[in-house]
Amino acid sequence: MPESLRDRVAIVGAGCSVFGENWTMSAEDLIVEAAFEAYADAGLDQPQRQLDAVFCGALYPSRGTAEVAESLKLFDLPITLVQNFCATGTDAFRCAAMSIAAGLYDTVLVVGFDKPKDRGVAGPSVMLNTTRGLPMTPAGWFALCAAKYFETYGAGRLELAKIAVKNHANGTLAPKSMLKKLITTDDVLQARIISWPFGLYDCAAQSDGAAALILSRADRARGWRKEPVWLKGVSIMLGPNPQSDPDFDFLGWKPTRSAARDCYRQAGITDPFRQIDIAQVHDCFTLTELLTYEDLGFCARGAARECIDAQVFHLTGELPVNTDGGLKSFGHPTGATGVRMLYENTLQLRGEAGARQVPGATLALSHNIGGAPQACGIVILGRD
Repeated sequence: MPESLRDRVAIVGAGCSVFGENWTMSAEDLIVEAAFEAYADAGLDQPQRQLDAVFCGALYPSRGTAEVAESLKLFDLPITLVQNFCATGTDAFRCAAMSIAAGLYDTVLVVGFDKPKDRGVAGPSVMLNTTRGLPMTPAGWFALCAAKYFETYGAGRLELAKIAVKNHANGTLAPKSMLKKLITTDDVLQARIISWPFGLYDCAAQSDGAAALILSRADRARGWRKEPVWLKGVSIMLGPNPQSDPDFDFLGWKPTRSAARDCYRQAGITDPFRQIDIAQVHDCFTLTELLTYEDLGFCARGAARECIDAQVFHLTGELPVNTDGGLKSFGHPTGATGVRMLYENTLQLRGEAGARQVPGATLALSHNIGGAPQACGIVILGRD
């Protein structure tokens, strides 16, 4: 069994830019905003001397690592660019954590960023390289799963609408979210259809943003400005392409289930619903969040409907999910999303999340899926 990174690496600083259609800001501006907040949070005042390395995650960088090096003036340091579809930010964090655990570095900066609004398209480029496969647009692909779930378990658009309403409400409490708009289930159900059963409010928007973390090795983690948040488990898994997997049932994601098993093993989790206090999950569509409840073991297969109706995953529920509003409220600048989730979990575990604070949270999970989707990244953080 592979060795765990549990308690060998800690987050000692966290920062995040405002997410949105940041037309007046460059990618470098967003990186600076996030990184300097992380510096201040950690009490790091000489980054050129105190940092040993940088790991950045971006899916659409214009100049790769140069955007980070030049914006932060971090020259003569090793800077690595990581890309793994929507799990890019999580994978950059994993690589940084492994570099510390391996003894290569003491202090590392992680930056996730993307500025897709400058690409001239509203969302990820539509892939037209196949005429035989399943729909290649994200909404079309996930809509097939929604239809199968509805048929199998009796859920419907109303359950998806309740997820959107929850996440929008949480997003109004997050100062750096893109969408601060309360909505109702009627708003969701009456919105224009994007790809049935998804209406406009079932789909996450694209946005520009950046998030940053300062990581430290365990024996130095208590020497920073604030109490550290400890890494308990991290896993990146790849599964078969669901578009060609004969065993794919359209009711969940194999990479999420395998990454969860691995991460739970590392963190010593045997009952995720009872042991995990908060979770940030990949809600690119409302249906994706619903399936993730089940794939992560927060409820049994087919039981998400009952949990949604009982508000189990609300901010005041038994297991709050997407406490800052998720992708639904922040949008999805691909490379930034996984790091933004870790930023939120760090604030929650420190008790610094303000109006959206979950009292007494000690264990937090973040989750990204991406690709076909074939990749999944999960990170578990702990306060103690």
